[in-house]
Amino acid sequence: MLNTMKNRFFLLATGLSVLGFLLYRPMPVLAEPTPEDLRSAIRQYVGAEEQSKGFFSVVDPKTGTARKLKLERVHERVGKTGNYYYSCADLKDVETGDLLDLDFDVSEANSELKVADVRIHKDNGNPRYTYDANDNRVPVQS
Repeated sequence: MLNTMKNRFFLLATGLSVLGFLLYRPMPVLAEPTPEDLRSAIRQYVGAEEQSKGFFSVVDPKTGTARKLKLERVHERVGKTGNYYYSCADLKDVETGDLLDLDFDVSEANSELKVADVRIHKDNGNPRYTYDANDNRVPVQS
């Protein structure tokens, strides 16, 4: 009788262990990057180029010239459109003193954030484009 009770206890314990294993399956954590993660990725991207060249460079599509810029600040607002996160930053042209508002698109792959695209959105507060209701860029006529 003692052996029968031990066998029943063993079977019950084994069954509960298997059931627990089947019911508890850890789910992968797919956390979105925080707004500070995105702002930090932009700061690091700009900062790396500033450190190596002394400035951040972006080609101005309006003039075809490379603008030499220094980071003033990354905006607080961040968002996501399609597959990209985005934020803006103010950078000052070291040669002209112009203040440019750049848009940064940031991609995420394998928990790593990378700047995918940079565009001049505003030049001294004058927008070069805006967005429609579907987040498409619409040029602003000057």
